[in-house]
Amino acid sequence: MPIVRVEDPADPRLADYRDVPDPVLLRERGLFVAESRLVVQALLAHTRLQTRSLFVTQAALASLEGLLSGRKDDLPVYLGAHQLLRQVVGFKVHRGCLALGERAAPVTDGELSALATARLVVVLEHVSNPDNVGSIFRNAAAFGAECVLLSPHCCDPLYRKAIRTSLGATLRVPYGEIVDWPDGLNRLHEQGYTRVALTPEADASSLAAFAAGAPPRVALLLGTEGAGLSDHAAASVDHRVRIPMAPGVDSLNVATAAGIALYALSQGHSRASPP
Repeated sequence: MPIVRVEDPADPRLADYRDVPDPVLLRERGLFVAESRLVVQALLAHTRLQTRSLFVTQAALASLEGLLSGRKDDLPVYLGAHQLLRQVVGFKVHRGCLALGERAAPVTDGELSALATARLVVVLEHVSNPDNVGSIFRNAAAFGAECVLLSPHCCDPLYRKAIRTSLGATLRVPYGEIVDWPDGLNRLHEQGYTRVALTPEADASSLAAFAAGAPPRVALLLGTEGAGLSDHAAASVDHRVRIPMAPGVDSLNVATAAGIALYALSQGHSRASPP
């Protein structure tokens, strides 16, 4: 594994890193960027996504030594000062640690193996904010959701900010796209999932009551903030549940609501599982 010290921000070997601020260009090249030590560690440990190269400071390299020492490939590691990293990518690099990953072929819900055995999955409709998508993946990882399904037009889970906000969860939690949205939601019903939508509407069941008797397989549907789920998606659900809130509070951030709901549902499943 070659370790190459670089000092010139115009070094041609760093060309892909100079394109990091342009996510469209990076995606067209079949790449994505991982930033911070935790996220880079998740990428290095990934079994499906390949790491193209690393661009790190000396301190960051030392923190990755355990994962790098056993590698037998020719993964390039470019070593530079903090200031050099900033000059190349155009922003301050968290903990002096960057990596480029190679995108795999997109996966649809029909190709997502985790969906066959999962008990709890998250389904996102048109959630385009990378902070929200990253936080929802982080919540999914924390509370045991086995996979995430995305409608078209959701934020790319491999967008730099989404990966960083998720602390690498978008690299750990399997995900796929329901291309024929919203008709594809019917496949979840056919696979035995109870499709549940969060809503602030007063006539919906309380989350606590639903979670206490949660069915064996649950698909939690979440829509955009403000608009929520589309009428077509909302019409396909089997249950509507709400999170009780203090008077005067209209709604919660979608990622916050997802975390509360996933915790409650995971606890319901835990109580229902045999000892």
